[in-house]
Amino acid sequence: MASNGNGNGHFSVTIGTGHNDDDDDNNNHHPSDNNNRRNDNDNNGDNDEDDEQIDPDDPFDIAQTKNASHETLRRWRQAALVLNASRRFRYTLDFKGEEEKQQKKSLIRAHAQVIRAALLFRLAGERELVISPAATPSPQHSVGDFGVGLEQLASMSKDQNISALQQYGGVKGLSSLLKASPDKGISGDDADLLKRKNAFGTNTYPRKKGRSFWRFLWEAWQDLTLIILIVAAVVSLVLGIKTEGWSDGWYDGGSIAFAVLLVIVVTAVSDYRQSLQFQNLNAEKQNIQLEVMRSGRTIKISIFDIVVGDVIPLKIGDQVPADGVLITGHSLEIDESSMTGESKIVHKDQKAPFFMSGCKVADGVGVMMVTAVGINTEWGLLMASISEDTGEETPLQVRLNGVATFVGIVGLSVAVLVLAVLLGRYFSGHTYDAKGNPQFVAGKTEISIVVDGVIKIFTIAVTIVVVAVPEGLPLAVTLTLAYSMRKMMADKALVRRLSACETMGSATTICSDKTGTLTLNQMTVVEAYVGKSKLNPPDDSSKFHPEALSLINESIAQNTTGNVFVSKDGGELEVSGSPTEKAILSWAVKLGMNFDVIRSNSTVLHVFPFNSEKKRGGVALKLVDSGVHIHWKGAAEIVLGACTQYLDSNSHLQSIEQEKDFLKEAIDDMAARSLRCVAIAYRSYELDKIPSNEEDLAQWSLPEDELVLLAIVGIKDPCRPGVKDAVRICTDAGVKVRMVTGDNLQTAKAIALECGILASNEEAVDPCIIEGKVFRELSEKEREQVAKKITVMGRSSPNDKLLLVQALRKGGDVVAVTGDGTNDAPALHEADIGLSMGIQGTEVAKESSDIIILDDNFASVVKVVRWGRSVYANIQKFIQFQLTVNVAALVINVVAAISSGDVPLNAVQLLWVNLIMDTLGALALATEPPTDHLMHRSPVGRREPLITNIMWRNLIVQALYQVSVLLFLNFCGESILPKQDTKAHDYQVKNTLIFNAFVMCQIFNEFNARKPDEMNVFPGVTKNRLFMGIIGITFILQIVIIEFLGKFASTVRLDWKLWLVSLIIGLVSWPLAIAGKFIPVPKTPLSRTFMKPIRRLRRSRSSQ
Repeated sequence: MASNGNGNGHFSVTIGTGHNDDDDDNNNHHPSDNNNRRNDNDNNGDNDEDDEQIDPDDPFDIAQTKNASHETLRRWRQAALVLNASRRFRYTLDFKGEEEKQQKKSLIRAHAQVIRAALLFRLAGERELVISPAATPSPQHSVGDFGVGLEQLASMSKDQNISALQQYGGVKGLSSLLKASPDKGISGDDADLLKRKNAFGTNTYPRKKGRSFWRFLWEAWQDLTLIILIVAAVVSLVLGIKTEGWSDGWYDGGSIAFAVLLVIVVTAVSDYRQSLQFQNLNAEKQNIQLEVMRSGRTIKISIFDIVVGDVIPLKIGDQVPADGVLITGHSLEIDESSMTGESKIVHKDQKAPFFMSGCKVADGVGVMMVTAVGINTEWGLLMASISEDTGEETPLQVRLNGVATFVGIVGLSVAVLVLAVLLGRYFSGHTYDAKGNPQFVAGKTEISIVVDGVIKIFTIAVTIVVVAVPEGLPLAVTLTLAYSMRKMMADKALVRRLSACETMGSATTICSDKTGTLTLNQMTVVEAYVGKSKLNPPDDSSKFHPEALSLINESIAQNTTGNVFVSKDGGELEVSGSPTEKAILSWAVKLGMNFDVIRSNSTVLHVFPFNSEKKRGGVALKLVDSGVHIHWKGAAEIVLGACTQYLDSNSHLQSIEQEKDFLKEAIDDMAARSLRCVAIAYRSYELDKIPSNEEDLAQWSLPEDELVLLAIVGIKDPCRPGVKDAVRICTDAGVKVRMVTGDNLQTAKAIALECGILASNEEAVDPCIIEGKVFRELSEKEREQVAKKITVMGRSSPNDKLLLVQALRKGGDVVAVTGDGTNDAPALHEADIGLSMGIQGTEVAKESSDIIILDDNFASVVKVVRWGRSVYANIQKFIQFQLTVNVAALVINVVAAISSGDVPLNAVQLLWVNLIMDTLGALALATEPPTDHLMHRSPVGRREPLITNIMWRNLIVQALYQVSVLLFLNFCGESILPKQDTKAHDYQVKNTLIFNAFVMCQIFNEFNARKPDEMNVFPGVTKNRLFMGIIGITFILQIVIIEFLGKFASTVRLDWKLWLVSLIIGLVSWPLAIAGKFIPVPKTPLSRTFMKPIRRLRRSRSSQ
């Protein structure tokens, strides 16, 4: 996470500026803002129509930060009351970061070699090359184990020098120099890999070092009030030593200085720990897994383990992992915008064979050989020179800044009032010392004593500001998010965008894929039709005519992105590819297919990669006799629709017209049993009709009419265990699960019934289940009406998914959507929460998503919902706890100051309370694990007030109790407490008891804050070791402060009776909290009630 280098945070407040000159603000809010929870509005006549609308005059009213304009984000920062800008805005979006990234990108493009040399020089100076000796370039003429050197390869790749490639003998010649095979890759043994890393480097780059602890310490110092307190402490120290000598004079100033230093150190340690968690999560995001070919086998490795010479298959949606050259490719289109800044898609062929690391495959398939890795690529140089994460703000963060600003303004006003009252009383002679003598007598009191008295008063006022401005409140969001993200990793969810973590708690619907998410993605062919004959068992090759079997094997072996190879131990054949490809290839292997032989018997002329819009993929083959076969494979009913003939069991061509109804019934029957139906078909073609020119061939469309049906297979993909329970948990939590799949509607219906998404067959009626084609043909308004009713959408394209997401959002839903394909990117980007699949998902889909589900399991999606709700709930717990402390501390000091001219809680004591409240309280409450109770509530509305009526009730009950008891002690304490030897000692005992009882109230109230809406606040408390540890540490430190640090904290020792009184005062907060929960609260939020007249006033003014 990068620091935000802007200077937006000043100690200035410009709340509700009233201007609305930002058109982007109006266009970037969530469509549901006007409609969300509209049923409540319809049923409650007291609510205005605009209760749920964004208030253009409130800079903190941002429902969604995803895709929000920079101007919108700047407004809230400028409006926030901030004491420490560098800390408050540390995890927000760095506006300058993106601009700098673009500038560095263009600089690197122009001066790559110079920058690389400088980087290598710096690394050598830092001795980092010991870790990666490969970073040192080999001399150009000494190429060691390989026929070409690092500098020659890097230069060729950077300049995209085709003539240099031709001098090496093209790709074949280059692969020979690199001791690699274009077909089988490198050997990949440890010795070979080490040689390549030493000669050409590793596919890593030196990352910018994270901030050191000292940097966090320095930033914690930047708090304006703490700086003022340090200055006041120094002055107090000097005056104290001057008037009272070294032995007694240093206590006042020294104790404040030490308390401030303690606050700074604890804050820095907490922030530093968060930073380390974010760094680890960022490293996890970059660790992309991809397939490479080594020793003729396809294996999966980390992107960091790629070496020069590696042969890498590329398909749509992949990220190009290193610089390289094309070996073979079909319709291969590369999006180079990440490096060039131009959104033009570049076609790759033998005339333009060079790949740049970091680019994306937009279309087609191909194979590349790696020629440069790590900092020898422009992408590596770019990554080494920029901060990878420019930060972001979350909706909760923005709203909490609003709460903190409001509370801070109140606190600031109170502090000014206290300062004025105390100064007035002091200089009018109405402030008395412990012996009852006036502290100031005009013309008699020495100037040094006056200055010291004024500094003490000023210190109290500033300390009230420290306690009153909840600087830690917005940062509690990052604390709970950091904790949640770390725990979510264990639950197989990698968070890419912080805001998604909390937005998931508001999700009202999840649009889920079927394959791999609701099902296991372990596919097997369990049923097969050849012509009109059903095979039983499906892999009985004796039922096939040799010619039909040959055509089926040819089609399966050539029209695939998978592979079949002998395992390392020489045992059974291994199959690689997507689950569907693996199922069909495994079926063909059982039928006797010899993969390598069939592939060598024909030449691929052109490939139409599988397309999720068309639901099919094809290939044109040139046979040994110069004949041409065009093979298609895809969704059964779509391929069947393009067939005019079929091959019968005797390998004779028959017209398909009379058998189409039979075959459609067979498809429907398989689909009804939740089988995925795939048809295989082919046709002959004339070679002279195929373009011979490479450019024309790239644009040529494969004929897809007059096909001959070869086979229809039914593939079983069983439901994931536990998915039915996960769907039920979602339903109980008020989250509707919708299935959106490219499969046949009957297959989708069968799986939906099995998973519990459809409760019964009676629900499976239009428009509850609908085809994508039907939905997309509706008008926009009709789509909005129908979308709410849809539970299953079959035969959907990625564009249908996008239309569904848009319609649901316009209807007021907060939408989470899963996706794995490149074409799912728009829907993932458009949704409130985009969830990509970690196993099957393409890199393009992952980059467009907010959260990556690492195991592709729907149950993990449900866990993300739990964590999202937990984030929101934990923040509310912390708000309730902190505001109770704020209100009580402020009221006690204000009343005491106005009435007696003194305050019972001094500066050091208030700083200790601030530490309990801010840092330790956030650690204890923001890291509560999620409970099942969270999943029995409705989703949290995004326009819902942060402070609910229940929280207001709890807060007021506790604050009133604390204020009443402590003010009673303040005014009557000396008369009811046991008499001490002097009046001054009586006064000190009373103030110490007030301080001790106040802290005990906070310790016990911290338990109440755990469960704001439940009677029993103790379940699970002992399992949260951090919570119990913080409570224990706070209690022990309080004992130490009272009993051993009296001079430091201006306290005296208390006997056991007064300790018991303090504990009882604190303990009463438990039964009081239970009693308070019997007080009914109105349904309409208080904040909304108070805002109504203000909004009406604004509306009436704007209409004039």
